[in-house]
Amino acid sequence: MKRRDFLVTAWQGMGAIIAAGTGFIGLRYLVSQNEESTSGGVVTAGAVEKFASGTVTPLPEAKCYLVRNAEGGFLALYRQCTHLSCMVIWERNQFQCPCHGSAFTLAGKVISPPASRPLTRLAVQIENGQVRIDTGKQIKRTKTTAEDFVYPPEQTA
Repeated sequence: MKRRDFLVTAWQGMGAIIAAGTGFIGLRYLVSQNEESTSGGVVTAGAVEKFASGTVTPLPEAKCYLVRNAEGGFLALYRQCTHLSCMVIWERNQFQCPCHGSAFTLAGKVISPPASRPLTRLAVQIENGQVRIDTGKQIKRTKTTAEDFVYPPEQTA
């Protein structure tokens, strides 16, 4: 085999490998986007007492994090970054996007770009002492407010 023939074959092989890898990555991205968009039911997270104040609980079945702030209010944050839809993780007291470095507060407010808007929240209801999340009601926000949190009704004795 001549050197020229070898180099042509090698370049063609590398091109095929790159094309296959790119196609695989693209297919995985499309499938994951499709999986994330399948929502629309009400998920019961559990009893109000189950969630301590100041905690963040991942709820895979609702594709969100359930936040309970220090004052006892609840907030459900969709787990996709608002920049390019990567899955955020709760780490070091903030939500972090592993893809491009965006960071968000406990309430979903952007503290580190490139994301430009807060994390999307899901509707939360408290009924009969149970926290329920409506995954079909995604609320895209331009800012975070104290009204984003839902508080349990006061218990009367």
